[in-house]
Formats: sequence, structure tokens, C-alpha cells
Amino acid sequence: MITEADLKADLRRYLQEARDALLWKLDGLPEYDVRRPFTPTGTNLLGLVKHLAGVELLYLGFVFGRHFDEPVPWFRPDLGPAVPRNTDMWATAEESRDYVTGVYRRVWGHADATIAALPLESAAHIVWWPEEHRRATLHRVLVHVIAETHRHAGHADIVRESIDGGAGYRDGDDLVTAGDLSWWQEYREELERVAREAAHRGPGVPGAAGAPADRGAHSR
Repeated sequence: MITEADLKADLRRYLQEARDALLWKLDGLPEYDVRRPFTPTGTNLLGLVKHLAGVELLYLGFVFGRHFDEPVPWFRPDLGPAVPRNTDMWATAEESRDYVTGVYRRVWGHADATIAALPLESAAHIVWWPEEHRRATLHRVLVHVIAETHRHAGHADIVRESIDGGAGYRDGDDLVTAGDLSWWQEYREELERVAREAAHRGPGVPGAAGAPADRGAHSR
């Protein structure tokens, strides 16, 4: 029989895996690389950490009436729409990496305490969600936070790989190792060739001329 404690443990594990994966993507990078924007919308590694700290404060604290006892400058739900746009998506020059990541780690403790203290059926009223979903249980809110954290950890995967080729899910799981770069280069070139061939064929044409080489042990 699956108990509520079992369900909470599973959900917490998936959340913590995403938290750890996100912070690992900053390891070993210079200050410039953790802050510089990599997409037209400004996606950057330290900004993702700031944003997710706010997400957990909001959804695993504020909406359940559980308030963090430390002021966090970019977390101002009391201001509503008056908060400057994207304040939580980048770090100022004065906000050190250690400060931002430290806040995020301390927020984990606050969020985990909420998960531990409240039944999964505890309800919050989330006024900015569609009306039919505004009365949300802790279970639903926790799934939402897990999904958002994994989504942004995926963004961090792409950013980190764009910086120095680092890839993988956790420390010691780097797939693009120094001795294997030639395989990945050949694999990428094959994908490029197939993409160009498919574009030449046009849409709706059945059949395939081939597939990329078997990745074997390289599967993620």
C-alpha cells in the first residue's frame, strides 16, 4: 500500500534531483559565463537559479501562508504587477553567485518544511491560475514546481553545453568526455546530413535513407 509519506518522498526526490542538476551546471564556470545571456530572451544560468528560488518561495510557501523569514529582494508577491518585469531572471553585479545560490539552498529548506508539515490535500487559492484550477492542492502545486524546475534545468543543460561542451545529468555523468569528442562530432555531422536530406525531400515523403549511428552506451 502506498502511503502519503511514500508519495511525498517520491515527489521530493524528483524535485531535489532537478535542484541539484541546476546548481551543478554553474560549477567551475567564471563569473561572466554564469551571467551572460545565451538566447534572444536573455536566458542565463544564474538568472534561472534566482527565478526558481522565487518559484519555490511562492508555491511552496506564500500560497499556503508560510512566509520565508529572510528578505529576498526579487521576491515581492505583495507588489503584484508592479514588480519590474524579469527582475528574477538575472543577477545584478552586486548579487554574488554565492549569495544567489545560497538563497536558493535556504529556500529548499523552507519549501521542504512545507511539504513535510502539510497534507498533500491541503488547499491553496492561486488567484493567477485559471479559475477552474485556482483551488489547488499541495500535491498539484508540488507537481507544478517539479515540472518547472526540470524545465529550467533543461534550459541550463543547453546553456552549459553552449559554453564549454559540458553535458550530463549530475556530477560524474559527463557524456562528452575528452576521449569521445570524435564520436560526438561524427554523430552531429550525421544528424546535419539527415536534416538536409529531409529538407530536400520535402514534407510528407515516406521512407528514410538512414539513421544516425547507434549510440549504444552513449544514450542519455
